[in-house]
Amino acid sequence: MPYRFADIIDRYLLSGSEFTRRLRTVRPEQWSAPTPCVEWDVRHLVNHMARGNLNYISLLDGGSAADFIRLRDEDALGGDPVSAYIRSMRQCAAAFRRPGALQQILDHPLSPMTGEQALAVRTTDATIHTWDLARALNAPEGLDPGLVAWIEDHLAEIYAGLAESPVSPDTTHRFFAAPGTPLPAGEARQARLLRLMGR
Repeated sequence: MPYRFADIIDRYLLSGSEFTRRLRTVRPEQWSAPTPCVEWDVRHLVNHMARGNLNYISLLDGGSAADFIRLRDEDALGGDPVSAYIRSMRQCAAAFRRPGALQQILDHPLSPMTGEQALAVRTTDATIHTWDLARALNAPEGLDPGLVAWIEDHLAEIYAGLAESPVSPDTTHRFFAAPGTPLPAGEARQARLLRLMGR
């Protein structure tokens, strides 16, 4: 059966490597710095990313949406946040490479979905949080143009059929920030995507 999202595992790994590139630059005093996700400092944001990867593996192993929500704030970083995140990303990619994983139906908090769609959601999340981390660190904020274009071109498909979507006018914004006010014509792709995702 043809995949909806071509090369999704490679795109996920690219989004993870972009996050890692910023993560490696965090200085000791920056772990408590605020991020655009107002409830999180840098360590909380990185933990969200690492724990999220582990929770997606759990979904592939038969875990429930309730478990996903219950565990999403549990510490996944220990004493070495950088290594913990990188390890979680690699483990997640390996789990989605298992035979049949992309076709498997997962009990995701946003609605049951295929592994393929779940990894597309995860890739989008990782890309947007890469910008959050860069902003928190006062680091260069440019995202990979190919990832930005792919996400923007597929936003409707990525969130199709889900209980909540960042681009749905009637979403509850339980999981996604509300989009910003549209800017004048000529808005750059990255700026438009970030605005749609509430940045």
